[in-house]
Amino acid sequence: MESVNAAIVYYSSTGTVHALAQAAADGAEKAGADVRLRKVAELAPPEAIATNPAWGQHIQDTADVAEVSLDDLAWADVVLFGTPTRFGNAASQLKAFIDTTGGLWRQGRLADKVYSAFTSSGTAHGGQESTLLALANTFYHWGGIIVPPGYTDPVQFQTGNPYGTSHVVSSGPPGDVTLEAARYQARRAVTIAAALKAGRAA
Repeated sequence: MESVNAAIVYYSSTGTVHALAQAAADGAEKAGADVRLRKVAELAPPEAIATNPAWGQHIQDTADVAEVSLDDLAWADVVLFGTPTRFGNAASQLKAFIDTTGGLWRQGRLADKVYSAFTSSGTAHGGQESTLLALANTFYHWGGIIVPPGYTDPVQFQTGNPYGTSHVVSSGPPGDVTLEAARYQARRAVTIAAALKAGRAA
């Protein structure tokens, strides 16, 4: 398979999206990609973080995860973005990073890459699909190639979200089916990125 660089870029406040990102990184690696797992910077004020002990604990637990840079996007052939829903949209922390990409966009260095996304929400109808669709608006502007999981694997008929892996936090941590869906989504994105790269080289 053509060598592929995959960036898994995520924001997670209490660990749910981090777990999905780890599974996506695992799936991308098993598909043969070189993988960079990257978190976006935490922008919330300390007093907000202090209202939720799990939030502060997650920051400590992931202190060793490197923060994303624009170089990670320039390097990647495929990028998977992960975010919790925030009123049907991506979290402001992830959006703040995306808003720094204008220079790469103007240079055309975000075009023709494969993009996909995953999310979580507190409730079953908490904006999962709208969050993933909102991220797709960015990918359109970049000239990206959007690769959703669709219903292209049996695990997708168990999770039921063709737009991207998603999890309802009120049901507990992501289980085996959801994590396998994240692995599958990343494998599919990497496989298609590899085929595109090989086709361009031919």
